[in-house]
Amino acid sequence: MLGQPETDQAEQRARLLDHLAFDDAVVLVAENAGQVTGLASMLVRPRLGWTTPEAWVAELVVDPAHRRQGVGRALVDACAREARLGRCRRLVLEAPEAGSDAHAFCEACGLEHTARRYVLTLDSAS
Repeated sequence: MLGQPETDQAEQRARLLDHLAFDDAVVLVAENAGQVTGLASMLVRPRLGWTTPEAWVAELVVDPAHRRQGVGRALVDACAREARLGRCRRLVLEAPEAGSDAHAFCEACGLEHTARRYVLTLDSAS
């Protein structure tokens, strides 16, 4: 995807096609004059404690040359529209803990900081 030029394009394409094979996957692309400027990948997932699903933005990437031009906001807004159409209870987007403007961006889009995320990295060789 954007921001990962070291990744093989065939591998990226295969990953995207795998993602799109999920019935509840949505990929939104922003473009300007035929050039991709951003991408959002969203999954609609059920939650056991709710009668309605949750929309999770798994990826939100904006080309650095097009940041601060409303591309990210437009993608978040489009994800929210899709989530509403899917009768989702909420939209969730994860942001890096530090070192970026992601938190301010999320808050400017109307998202609230509601949880802390914990990750267990799994060694695929075990």
